[in-house]
Amino acid sequence: MSIMEQVADELAQETVRLIEDGTDDAIIREVADAIQNASQTMSEEYLNAVRIRRAELRARAVLERAGSNEADG
Repeated sequence: MSIMEQVADELAQETVRLIEDGTDDAIIREVADAIQNASQTMSEEYLNAVRIRRAELRARAVLERAGSNEADG
């Protein structure tokens, strides 16, 4: 993983945590805009990482529900 990918992913993870704790989704665009002023490529990498991390949370929730249903039945 390149330094750009690593930083973008770290920022994405922190952003997703903030959203999970109640921060408005608009924070994603605010961070992306701040990054884009320095690097459009990194901004795109950040947005990709946010999408991946949010998809991961949704997938884990599905798996957790499936595991819970399996334990109940």
